[in-house]
This record gives sequence, C-alpha cells and structure tokens, in this order.
Amino acid sequence: LDAKDAIRNADAVFIAVGTPSRRGDGHADLSYVYAAAKEIAEHMDGFTVVVTKSTVPVGTGDEVEEIIRKTNPNAKFAVVSNPEFLREGAAISDFKRPDRVVVGTDNEEARERMRELYRPLFINETPILFTERRTSELIKYAANAFLAVKITFINEMADLCEKVGANVQDVSKGIGLDNRIGKKFLHAGPGYGGSCFPKDTLALTKTANDHGSPVRIVDTVVQVNEARKKAMADRVIKAMGGSVKGKTIGVLGLAFKPNTDDMRDAPSLDIIPALQAAGARVKAYDPESMHEAGKILAGVDFCDGPYHAVDGADAMVLITEWDQFRALDFDRVKKLLKSPVVVDLRNVYQPSDMQRRGFNYTSVGRP
Repeated sequence: LDAKDAIRNADAVFIAVGTPSRRGDGHADLSYVYAAAKEIAEHMDGFTVVVTKSTVPVGTGDEVEEIIRKTNPNAKFAVVSNPEFLREGAAISDFKRPDRVVVGTDNEEARERMRELYRPLFINETPILFTERRTSELIKYAANAFLAVKITFINEMADLCEKVGANVQDVSKGIGLDNRIGKKFLHAGPGYGGSCFPKDTLALTKTANDHGSPVRIVDTVVQVNEARKKAMADRVIKAMGGSVKGKTIGVLGLAFKPNTDDMRDAPSLDIIPALQAAGARVKAYDPESMHEAGKILAGVDFCDGPYHAVDGADAMVLITEWDQFRALDFDRVKKLLKSPVVVDLRNVYQPSDMQRRGFNYTSVGRP
C-alpha cells in the first residue's frame, strides 16, 4: 500500500520517525513528526487513532493534534502517546515481553483500540498503564534519566572505590540485592552513550528549565558523564607511564554498547581522539560498527579482528564489552603486544588472573 491507502484503511496510524535530533537552540527537531502528522491528516477517513511512538518532548501530542485539526478540520481522531522502551540489540524480545506498555490518552475509544492492539501480549500478563497524554510523554524521559542517574552514580562510586581500596563490583552487588534499588544499570565503565540517554537527559533538562522547574540531579549527571568519557583517555595514558607519544594503542570495541553498530555519543568518540591528540597511533576493531566509525573517526587503522588490533601495539584498551572479547587467548595477546599493558574499561577480566598472566592490568573501581 502507499501512504494514502494505508492511512485510510487503518484503525490506528503510528508516527514512528526515529529519534528527533537536537537543533542549535537545544530543542528537538520535530519536523519529521509534524510532516507525518500532516500526511496522516490529509488521508484520514473516519475515526482514526494517531499514535506517537517517537520519543518526543512533553506537549508534542498537543502540537500533533493541532496540526491535524488545521489540515483536516472535519477529521474525527484521537492523538495517543505510546512511548517505546526497546533496547538496541534486544528490540524484538523487549517488544514481545515488555516490562510495561504505557498509553497516554483521555479518549475512551482510543483506549479500547490500543488495548485490543496489545491484546496478544496479555498472555504474558504485560502491565498496561493508561495515563493522560502529557504524563505518558514525560514517563519516557523520566525513565531514561533515572537509568542515566544509576549509571553515573555507580561510576562515581567506582572512583571512590579506587581511592579507598574497595571493589565497585562488590559494592554494586551489595546495593543491587536491595529490591528497592535493583541490580541493573549498576556496572561501572566509561560513561553512557547511544541514541537515547544523552538525548533524553538533555531534553528533560531543557523542558524542566523552560518551565522554571530545573532537575538539578539530571543536570549534574549530564555534566559528570561528559567529563567521565573524556577522562578515560587519561586513565590509558597513566597506565602507560604518563605518555603515549609515539606509542600504538590497540582498541577493542567502538560502538556505544555490544550488539549494535550505533556510534552515537559512544565513549570511543572521546577516548580515541584524546589519545591521538596525545601523540598515539590507534588501531581498532569492532564486530559491527567500523563502517560507521570510519565516517567519524579520522586517522584510525581499522583492523580485521581483535588480534590484528593488538599486534605490535604498546597497550590493549577494551572499550565495548562484545562477547568475543570475553574469551580472548591471552597467551597470544601477550605475544602480540609490545608491552603487556591492558586497560579494561568494562571490568570484563579478573585482576588476579590478568596479573597471574603477567599483564600490567588496569580496570575501573577495583583494587
């Protein structure tokens, strides 16, 4: 079907145009959302539920409704907010077995249509929360901001662990066993990245400041996370004796997390240029993202595999914890490296094992 026929035959039409980018003034660029709303309005026939799946600022549903009314004054419709909570690399399983489904609307007929659409998930006893539309829009931002807070909290605890001689992995386990806290998103590392957390935390702080109700915790999280990603290069330089000038660094992992090729706000985009600026040559390997990384990172030697990346390097740096990096042959790695220096920014390896193998090993928040 073309757009016209698809819209006219639909009980519900979903606007899902991807992640809105940020304009120069800090606001989200919603031009594609608005264009989709106008196209829907031009072809609607009978009562239609218009569902916004895109992550959009609070109040966008009101703007979509206004666009539809102006474009088609006689249209009968309801605009619904239905934010998605899908993780990159696990979207299908998350859709089939979601923690919750959030639907924002005050229209009873729209509620019933949305309930029927999600009926196949009822067998899994999926909780469906019906709210007012603006509340639904805010839930998405609040959820991602809270997870960003947890990540940043445990990263700062990792720094404290290093100062006092504690182990951040045990701290994470000790607090995560508390059901009020939970164990997820308590893994220390180089900071969060990707298409959601950086964008959504900034969007939330922008909305809050625009309405005179700043969210200072999230403001601080944004600042701390940016500083953390930049500081990771200093950690590598310190592990190499204070200088990387003329040295070669073998980097494993470029994407912001495993099982995706997404390079948006990936920690590698701060770490690698900083190492290059300090005089290092960088060889890198990632199972999926090198074609994307090549568009962004200049002067990097992209390699055919992890062993190619560490061959002749003065140090190995793990940035993204792909499964294949968890089972490396470290006897082979040690022979390929010029010096046995490993900087593990994801705490994948055991310090005692790495030291037993003769590596100068650095991790995050562990003695």
